[in-house]
Amino acid sequence: MNGAESLIRTAIAAGVEVCFANPGTTEMAMVAALDSTDGLRPILGLFEGVCTGAADGYGRMAEKPALTLVHLGPGFANGIANLHNARRARSPIVNLIGDHATHHVGHDAPLTSDIVSLATPVSGWVRSVVSSESLAGTTADAIAAAGRAPGQIATLIIPSDCQWDPVERHAAPVEPTAPPVVSSDAIKLAAESIRKGNKVAFFLGGTALRARGLKAVARIAAKSGCHLICETFPARLERGAGMPALDRLPYFPEQAMEALKPFDTIVIAGAKKPVAFFGYPDYPSQLIPEGVNTAILADPTDDVPAALEALASEMGAPVSIATPSKVSRPERPVGKLDAMTAGAAIAATMPEGAIVMDEAATTGLPFLAASGSAPPHTYLSLTGGAIGQGLPCATGAAVACPDRRVIAYQADGSGMYTIQALWTQARESLNVTTVLCNNHSYRILQVELARAGVTEPGRKARSLTSLSNPNIEWTSLARGLGVPAVRVETAEALTLELERSLATPGPTLIEMIL
Repeated sequence: MNGAESLIRTAIAAGVEVCFANPGTTEMAMVAALDSTDGLRPILGLFEGVCTGAADGYGRMAEKPALTLVHLGPGFANGIANLHNARRARSPIVNLIGDHATHHVGHDAPLTSDIVSLATPVSGWVRSVVSSESLAGTTADAIAAAGRAPGQIATLIIPSDCQWDPVERHAAPVEPTAPPVVSSDAIKLAAESIRKGNKVAFFLGGTALRARGLKAVARIAAKSGCHLICETFPARLERGAGMPALDRLPYFPEQAMEALKPFDTIVIAGAKKPVAFFGYPDYPSQLIPEGVNTAILADPTDDVPAALEALASEMGAPVSIATPSKVSRPERPVGKLDAMTAGAAIAATMPEGAIVMDEAATTGLPFLAASGSAPPHTYLSLTGGAIGQGLPCATGAAVACPDRRVIAYQADGSGMYTIQALWTQARESLNVTTVLCNNHSYRILQVELARAGVTEPGRKARSLTSLSNPNIEWTSLARGLGVPAVRVETAEALTLELERSLATPGPTLIEMIL
């Protein structure tokens, strides 16, 4: 057995099942090692950003790490944007980065780079392997570090000779560290704040938005009458009939501040204090208005569901409550395709248990209102703001949950960043329906220009926000990557094609002309 084989066997023993890979020369020993034992599924991505984004989607849904396998520093750099998003989502991921052999790295070959400096900003744990004998044990440590709830990114840098040199054994799994338990003092302080407040809101994020956390916070709301608000871009949110209704904090700062203005008390669980996505003239960075009593119940890395359950008990909340469980879909939309009719069409057709990855940007907002009482489903969003997350994240979610239909609600501009994900969906026969919003523009940038006072942008400014001249032929691109595709121009046609796609195994792309 060599080092690479010990790594693969260690990963399998720790319960890792998937490796999203775009390897190169320095990873050939690991490529060969994948054939040495069963239990680890390799999935090829044609771009490293697809691999890292897919590992993010997989981690969010499987709640355990996948591996990524990439080639040296430049290959890893190609995947950093979606690791930035995954870090914000607190997704469990283990990156394997091949490096030059230890005897060669000092010669400054063309692909030599400072991998540690590249990895550190997007990783919670980084190690460089120094020998084949240490590789298996360090791999077990990396998997445990990534699996520490709610999840983080662990990056392992592996010189090629550490992969091919012989070793005697693989390593046993290491148990991940349990998340910190919230103190009884913090629970009592939050309960006191709720009792004293006249108008109270919960600001929720992270694992508070999974089923267990939402059931607990629904009990608290039933007892106290508090209002429920979630992060603008939640990593994973359980929604639909049977789940408590939440408002999503608006994206633009003036709207977010207006939404928080009515409350004198805000309790935060599983999220950080909300801040504006960008700095704007005449608007503060902190979105909670001055003078509002803010109580921190649980940080994102704490055991948030347990803290919410303890708070419910502290407040004498009912043990269980009846949440509206009747499915109510919007009527099938008719007429022109726009943000309202597109969102209604998806909500009217989506099956129970669907996973919706929303990177539709300006077109996506009405979907949340339309789907509040739709069949139970999971909602994923663009956590870190680095566009190009949608298609890869949907890909990984489909790998994690092969029995559930994934809907990638996707903007055209961000979709072009990682369009290679469609090829992986086709190759792996993944159940992904991509609903592509084609407005031939970076519409959000046009909105931001107007907000900056540029109501009549000039030729140069228009050229930097337009995706026309030439128009991108999405159906042709999708078919060229192996995904059946169709173009629709009316709400009726979109609904029919959604029904057809959602009932058909494998991937499909529906291009909406807006």
